[in-house]
Amino acid sequence: MENTVNTAPVGQLKTNKGLLKTILLSLITLGIYPLVVMSSVSNDINVVASRYDGKKTMHFCLLAFIVAPITFGIAGIVWYHKISNRIGAELKRRGVAYSFSATDFWLWNVLGSLIVVGPFVYLHKMFKAVNKMNAHYNVNG
Repeated sequence: MENTVNTAPVGQLKTNKGLLKTILLSLITLGIYPLVVMSSVSNDINVVASRYDGKKTMHFCLLAFIVAPITFGIAGIVWYHKISNRIGAELKRRGVAYSFSATDFWLWNVLGSLIVVGPFVYLHKMFKAVNKMNAHYNVNG
């Protein structure tokens, strides 16, 4: 009788975040669905990475409703910068072949806003990175 150790987590994280889905459900729910998705992203990175990097990302609703308005939006910029780096670092630590970092935030979300589609490209890249991270976590823990 062999003893095999299953490292997969008991709970599975969702791997179905997508830009088109977010846009369509945002229209239907009058802007509530993006809060749900980004809350899920902040929760997912904490579940996957906190025991390895010792960090905790602020919940998106706390940021959106309290901290960002008090800081005139500066906290939002810092939050996106940090979570982008944290997701990218976790992908690298797990050996997932996908590049994502704060550079994507600054190039696509900030500078890309000048060409209008940049923030959409950033969100697509973020959702893809989180989906890959969650898929790896669901299999390997």
